[in-house]
Amino acid sequence: MPNEAVSTQVSGTEPAIQPLSRRERVREATLVEIKDIARRHLVEHGPGGVSLRAIARDMGMTAPGLYRYFSSLDDLLLSLSADFFTELSMAVRTANDALPERDVDGRLLSSLRAFRTWALANRAEFTLLFGPSHPHRSCQHESVAIEAGRHFAATFLTLFDELLQQHRVSLPPEDDISPELSRQLRAFAEHAGFTTENASDGALRVLVGCWVRLYGLVCMEVFQHMEFAMDTMEALFEAELSDILSSAGVEYRSPR
Repeated sequence: MPNEAVSTQVSGTEPAIQPLSRRERVREATLVEIKDIARRHLVEHGPGGVSLRAIARDMGMTAPGLYRYFSSLDDLLLSLSADFFTELSMAVRTANDALPERDVDGRLLSSLRAFRTWALANRAEFTLLFGPSHPHRSCQHESVAIEAGRHFAATFLTLFDELLQQHRVSLPPEDDISPELSRQLRAFAEHAGFTTENASDGALRVLVGCWVRLYGLVCMEVFQHMEFAMDTMEALFEAELSDILSSAGVEYRSPR
């Protein structure tokens, strides 16, 4: 796909995959078990209810023993975040790939609906990924989590870039964007990996505005802030989806 939002370099010759030793297989199995238990605790108790001591107790090992696998609780949560971003990316890309490549509108709508569906089916995992952030020390799995997050964003960024290439996005005048907002938009683009030649301040203003509105809508539903009035927010989500994406030149279609 031209002008990919996130570029990937591939070497000419892939190295042969060496089989894991018995020790490596045991370590890998232990890592999987640690993260499976951590995810169960996350679902049952939320991010604040995950602790190395409780995980070690369920595994029948000492808490210090877990430090051979993760340097801290933050490190474990970052590793889980990378896994969840990968899982979410697969759900979004599956929805995206189910439609013809030329159908940008349909793929974008389908991908955003898949994002909402995954969020509602995995509320605790969504909270870890998109809920309140907290400062943490530099951890082994920090870069892995950041890269997984960029991989998740790549599907949406690539589709948005296609809309820009087709000149379908109504861009605000560059003079209307203050220097401070421009700095923030550029920081967003750098963090997300949106580095194509189409990533002007005006394009970033539309992109960030659309994302904040859609993300906020999904958060309202995941965290059940509208439960007093709506048992489901699907109708509102679809109405907002139509309004929000119209600014990006997307033709809305009903999911049915």
